[in-house]
Amino acid sequence: MDLTGKTAVVTGGSRGIGRAICVELARRGANVVLCARSVEGAARETADLCGSNVIVVPCNVADAADVKNLMETAREAFGRIDILVNNAGITRDGLLMRMKEEDFDAVIATNLKGAFLCMKEVSGVMMRQRYGRIVNISSVVGIHGNAGQMNYAASKAGVIGMTKSMARELGSRGVTVNAVAPGFIDTDMTAALSEKTKGKMEEQIPLKRIGAPEDVAKAVAFLVSDEASYITGQVLCVDGGMGI
Repeated sequence: MDLTGKTAVVTGGSRGIGRAICVELARRGANVVLCARSVEGAARETADLCGSNVIVVPCNVADAADVKNLMETAREAFGRIDILVNNAGITRDGLLMRMKEEDFDAVIATNLKGAFLCMKEVSGVMMRQRYGRIVNISSVVGIHGNAGQMNYAASKAGVIGMTKSMARELGSRGVTVNAVAPGFIDTDMTAALSEKTKGKMEEQIPLKRIGAPEDVAKAVAFLVSDEASYITGQVLCVDGGMGI
């Protein structure tokens, strides 16, 4: 799965799954455009792990002007955009009766609208190239739902719907669009959980372990490679069998 010469834009690339994706794609030879709200701290650490062919671009994916600047900067730096990984995401958990409207709107804006804006901005570039790979990071929560995460589930289910629709729209131009749905992955989001809660979650996973960000990154690397050129409109669950 050699990605030498390919240019990949990864949103939310500063830490967790996004960091692992950036590092994995860079390891396979890709030029990496790391998108994060802040270009300092964690984003800079990720860039250092990626090596030389990486740039960090500040971007709020829910802002159309920011997204346009992101894609223009990527093309100016590397000449083309071959890969887009929509990974940026936030949570604002709470039971429906207590959920604030602004918490619902914030999650939808980043997780769903952000993916929409990035695909809209890059689709023309990839269609003209007659080549492109788009991978949207969804979640098993978007497939099965989860109490206290109605806004997050809605956003990630919406990502799956957009993935399938875009696969139909872009397929004839040599652009594949797929989604990866991670399960219980060891990230900053899950680090806040108690050991008791983590233990209960592990018991629900047939492989009996929490996933690593690298598990997701390797699945993404496959889907953006030429080896996956006849795969589009699919949702790959990387969940240790959690969704069986």
